[in-house]
Amino acid sequence: MTRQIALLANPTAGRGHADQILDAVTARLVASGAAVEHLIGDDAEHALELARKAAADGVDTVVTLGGDGMVHVAVQALAETGVSLGVVPLGTGNDFARALGIPAGDPLAAADVVVRNHARRIDLGRSGDTWFATVLAAGFDAAVNERANAMRWPHGDLRYTFAALSVIRSWKPVLYRLEIQDATGATTVREQEAMLLAIANTESYGGGLRIAAECDPADGLLDAILIKPVSRLEFLRVFPGVRQAKHLTHPAFERIRARRIKASAPGVIAYSDGERLGPLPLDVECVPSALGVLVPPPS
Repeated sequence: MTRQIALLANPTAGRGHADQILDAVTARLVASGAAVEHLIGDDAEHALELARKAAADGVDTVVTLGGDGMVHVAVQALAETGVSLGVVPLGTGNDFARALGIPAGDPLAAADVVVRNHARRIDLGRSGDTWFATVLAAGFDAAVNERANAMRWPHGDLRYTFAALSVIRSWKPVLYRLEIQDATGATTVREQEAMLLAIANTESYGGGLRIAAECDPADGLLDAILIKPVSRLEFLRVFPGVRQAKHLTHPAFERIRARRIKASAPGVIAYSDGERLGPLPLDVECVPSALGVLVPPPS
């Protein structure tokens, strides 16, 4: 039977070249023998509606053309279904694609990954009715995300760095209350002051900041990362090294692997996959093998 593919496109992605990229990717998929339908959402809510309808109508694959925000939309529609997700990364961050080895900066190479149709099941995080594929940020990192989203310049990876430098000037450690269910099902409760809390399914956010370096998106667990209190000067010294994962050996760094975490803290707004989620407290769980993603086959 003919393979059915729905292309979920962000018309503003690709720095003004989305139409040309959409046409080129469509041509590559059609040449492989697939039937291709375009889904162009007016906004995130409309895009989600289109993706859910496509999944319900029985497409084999939904392919996103855009950034991590578009992936986030698709994940809401495809979690716990048999429909695979393909990704043609056109965003500024592309952390999801990076985590799974999907080519960024070359749309046709990413389209070829879709053509090869090699699926890998990965875990997803879930909080309430919202799924996330990369990282849930709740603390300094979320405040930086909020600042970065309001910035018009610079573009790309530097935006997150500039936003961080702006936020750190007034940031103070937050007292978190964490209820942690570990891999055995045992639950512990602890209170911990920290500069940030990141609950990760993949290793990076913010355009390659490897806050949870070596995080495995298919191990049935989330990696909760705490950076415990340090001076602002020390934080500024350590922060640039997150991109190279140099923070992993810092004494303020702690990783907690958990099936489920309930995080509480006053006045903290959380983001997941770079999208505003809401205030703590939040109950966050790992849902194993919740999503099929098309990735490059093993070499």
